[in-house]
Amino acid sequence: MKLINLNLESTVTSSDFDRVVKWDLLIIGGGPAGLNAALYAKRKGLTCGIISKEIGGQLHNTTDVDNYLGYKLIEGKDLSHQFVNHVNSLEVPIYKDVNVLSIEVMNPDFKISLDDGKVLYSKTLLMATGGMPKKLAVPGEEFYANKGVSYCTTCDAPFFKDKHVIVAGGGNSAAEAILDLSHWAQHITVVHRSQWRADKILLDKIYALNNVTVHLETQLLEVFGEAQMTGVKVFDKTTKQEKTIAAQGLFIEIGNLPKSHLVRDLVQTNPQGEIIVDENQMTSVPGLYAAGDVTQQVFKQIVISAADGAKAALAATQYLNQTYKENSNGEII
Repeated sequence: MKLINLNLESTVTSSDFDRVVKWDLLIIGGGPAGLNAALYAKRKGLTCGIISKEIGGQLHNTTDVDNYLGYKLIEGKDLSHQFVNHVNSLEVPIYKDVNVLSIEVMNPDFKISLDDGKVLYSKTLLMATGGMPKKLAVPGEEFYANKGVSYCTTCDAPFFKDKHVIVAGGGNSAAEAILDLSHWAQHITVVHRSQWRADKILLDKIYALNNVTVHLETQLLEVFGEAQMTGVKVFDKTTKQEKTIAAQGLFIEIGNLPKSHLVRDLVQTNPQGEIIVDENQMTSVPGLYAAGDVTQQVFKQIVISAADGAKAALAATQYLNQTYKENSNGEII
């Protein structure tokens, strides 16, 4: 297979991407899943490239990471830099600051149209676009993100040891967050605008705890503080009164939104819009893979997304070997 050497001292330009007529694998998304897929694909000798508006994904929304093997404690942005440096060392082209407008299935290839007017073709495609937590959209939420406001108890619960935290939400994700936090936080206050929607088995466990206070029919209005958040303002629908709750942390657990809009009309998705994949990360369309938080994978973790990306790249390699023939020079055609 002929490999294309690209200059990666700076961001790859559109002209660099024009050098490859048809890619073996194009990866949409620059988070852990996409970056690790690129690493494995390049090691397998595939011509592969990454297309992503930004690199790092939700790693840049994570202050500290202490649950990724090999790093006892590292900032999310620094872990992202480590990933990118590794991929750059293999000369994988990364096309940043561009959006994908549309994806077309060409049977068996794929046509990818970009918002800078470029059109790319690839034999296989990986959707590693990730997801994003649903937000309350209240004053102070954005400002205090990573300054007390978090969207991931698995990531951040240990940083609130012996502190008072608030959990916003009333579904299963909120209930599971409360149970996770119960081992770390001194006290947990639950704020939810309506009634519980969580499963009874989870609620039974919550009401058996002695460090949880629950405020249902309570609307969270604002997050306030100084350098770090120090509390929230809420509206009690029953008493029709506003009040403040002092706390050192706020976990917003009202669900996630998968970034699957580009292929939602092409592949099978679940009611939440997550892309359904098989054990090898393939979607319902042959040659089209998905990995990480955009899939139905329950556990949205960095290490799991990275592993999904590796599986997808290895599976794509097998697919190419079975679908395409090699010429006398060993090139996939």
